[in-house]
Amino acid sequence: MSHRPRNALVGLVAAALLLTGCSTDPLAEQYREGSSKGFIAGDGSWTEIPVAERGDPVTWGGADENGTPLSSDDFAGKVVVVNFWYASCAPCRAEAPALQELNKEFSGTDAHWVGVNVRDQAANATAFNESFGITYPSVMDVDTGSMQLAFSGSIPPNAVPTTLVLDRSGRVAARILGAVSEPSILETLVRDTIAEEP
Repeated sequence: MSHRPRNALVGLVAAALLLTGCSTDPLAEQYREGSSKGFIAGDGSWTEIPVAERGDPVTWGGADENGTPLSSDDFAGKVVVVNFWYASCAPCRAEAPALQELNKEFSGTDAHWVGVNVRDQAANATAFNESFGITYPSVMDVDTGSMQLAFSGSIPPNAVPTTLVLDRSGRVAARILGAVSEPSILETLVRDTIAEEP
């Protein structure tokens, strides 16, 4: 695996934090207003949040495409990659193979993948998983929007797809807005979070 120079990473993080610090959260606003558009184009920008600047742990829960309950309690002490998506979203389809490959790469480590499907019913999500070979579960969020609202108070996912990396305490440690176009960036963000002191 190739790592980008740390100084460049820190510089880009600082710039990203400045750019995202004043932004609004259109997706959360849609859910508060009762809108279910669920798609706002992201530009692929990413933010890594220093440990001292992270918000409170995010408590979340729901049922996956098989009806199995899934919650933050299931991943206590683990790093969790949370990807917000839906089946007909073109950038979601484009990033799916890379997300599954990283999920496979980190299998057996302290990092776990969880999807959040913001629009589909279980049958569509299952068909998507079969098409792309996705093996990690997704919380079905179309009916309640509770997953999106759970994260809106911290570093809100204001684009679909959005990928969040949660640290071992359940706090948002990093975010990629839009499709994961460079898997090495997500890989580095996950490895950095795993390497943090518990």
